[in-house]
Amino acid sequence: MNDVLKKGFLLGLGAAVTSKEKFESKVKQLVDKNELTQEQARTVLQNFVDKGEMKKDEWNSQQYEQTQKLAKEFRLATKEDIDELRARITELESKLEEE
Repeated sequence: MNDVLKKGFLLGLGAAVTSKEKFESKVKQLVDKNELTQEQARTVLQNFVDKGEMKKDEWNSQQYEQTQKLAKEFRLATKEDIDELRARITELESKLEEE
């Protein structure tokens, strides 16, 4: 399953890089034809990057939720579960030392 997620991520990353390069090329053509100013081109490119970042954050959030769901389905311990157990163990060890 991990390999499938990795391949999917790399496929998406490759598509994004290719799309960005094509988009930048198209914007450069528009500037060369004087259909866009340099400032407009920078704004358009920045908006493109900002949208990409927003989608990346959205994707990361969805992946985290999906991972948590799968962990529950397979009854796997999450990092939060392990941290909680460590805290409880530390508390119990402290109580034992006091006695």
